[in-house]
Amino acid sequence: MSLRLKHLRDQIIVITGASSGIGLVTARMAAKRGARLVLAARSQDALMQLEQELSDRYRTVVAVVADVGRPEDVQRVSRVARQRFGGFDTWINNAGVSIYGRLLDQPIEDMRRLFDTNFWGVVYGSLEAARHFQSRGEAGAIINIGSAFSDRAMPLQGMYSASKHAVKGFTDALRMELERQGLPVAVTLVKPSAIATPYPQHAKNFLEEEPTNPPPIYAPELVAKTILHCAEHPERDMFVGAAGKVMSVMGKYAPRLGDFVTERLFAGRQRTGRPPRPCEQHGLSHPSGRLRERGRYRNHIFETSLYTQGALHPVLAGAALVGTGLVISALYQSSQERHAGGQAERHHTMS
Repeated sequence: MSLRLKHLRDQIIVITGASSGIGLVTARMAAKRGARLVLAARSQDALMQLEQELSDRYRTVVAVVADVGRPEDVQRVSRVARQRFGGFDTWINNAGVSIYGRLLDQPIEDMRRLFDTNFWGVVYGSLEAARHFQSRGEAGAIINIGSAFSDRAMPLQGMYSASKHAVKGFTDALRMELERQGLPVAVTLVKPSAIATPYPQHAKNFLEEEPTNPPPIYAPELVAKTILHCAEHPERDMFVGAAGKVMSVMGKYAPRLGDFVTERLFAGRQRTGRPPRPCEQHGLSHPSGRLRERGRYRNHIFETSLYTQGALHPVLAGAALVGTGLVISALYQSSQERHAGGQAERHHTMS
């Protein structure tokens, strides 16, 4: 079934998790391109500030304070969109939280709270959107934000990885069911690599030091551009950043090698060496309260991605292959350097 989605300037778009990181960048970018927006997040102060900012500069924006882990809140977001705009054309399930630490160190109630937001929030939003599109009979898009960890788990972010695996399974099943019903709904899973948002600062942390995203780290604008591309062009799934694609391919075709690379190259790079912030200051239970697109990172931030550029523009597919190759080469070189360093250290010790 061929779907034709509206131009962004003609769309009404719902974005959850709109007050921070990817959601915030996407909201500002969508407003600049002419879309009308329904923005949802837990932080009332941040949402009101964003609503005022975008309404003054662009077109109509309405904010709804909501916790996506509560189905009644998600239903209210949908109701406000219908009352204010008569409905919506794209629903973006972006809200997410995380936990850093070993699985054995985490309380079950924290794990459940993470799933309430990351998985059940996606389920509630997707079903609400699907029922709306079904009743209206017009084409629409559901865009779920997964992760590179939807395909490949990461040590010290085990429950986050598990929730994103669950999001992938749910999204794939929903897509097939809607296709079998003949409903004109594009269901897309966007899988970002490590992104330079405040994600580590908002996570609940059980490590003895401040956590971070492992490099390579990409700009959140790359994710926003991908999301808005999917709002206009039906896509099954899309990676953002070649690193995520490499991890997925490696996990599928060489899982033990993938385990080795993840354990040796990425696991340790989630630690900063800085003292941890107070444990009560985390997004698992509390909204951030501030409009922040980016977090604190010492590593280089990739503002562009040849792979992502190629994926968004098939004419540049060759560039995507080049970008993937560069990441594979960088990972291999880093692995060799660490191996050589370990060999030299052992040799020195034996001497």
